[in-house]
Amino acid sequence: MAGQKTPGKGRLDAVVAAAQRDRAERELGYREQALKLYPWICGRCSREFTRTNLQELTVHHRDHNHDNNPPNGSNWELLCLYCHDNEHARYLEGEAVAGPGGSGTDSPQSFHKGLAGLADLLKNKDD
Repeated sequence: MAGQKTPGKGRLDAVVAAAQRDRAERELGYREQALKLYPWICGRCSREFTRTNLQELTVHHRDHNHDNNPPNGSNWELLCLYCHDNEHARYLEGEAVAGPGGSGTDSPQSFHKGLAGLADLLKNKDD
């Protein structure tokens, strides 16, 4: 009995080894790196996170380029799901305003002057 293998033990060892390998690969990913570099706080609303709700904390790429992952984390910031969605919505709106090839920093011009004729109307009323 001393030399006998327990049925299923080889399979369990393989599962544990695969889990450890997958964990190591994830830790090489930018999310795991960012979670090690930065405190678990949303960079916009300052909501604090713990292990129980950490899945709600996301990594935002400041330049919106998901391939730009410097090891020092200079292109990342941690944002909660809500602030991250808001940031991407603002970015898409900025692109829509700028049009193709635009910078997204120009705001649309308004030519409507709602109170432009008010002074004339008040003068005529007093006459």
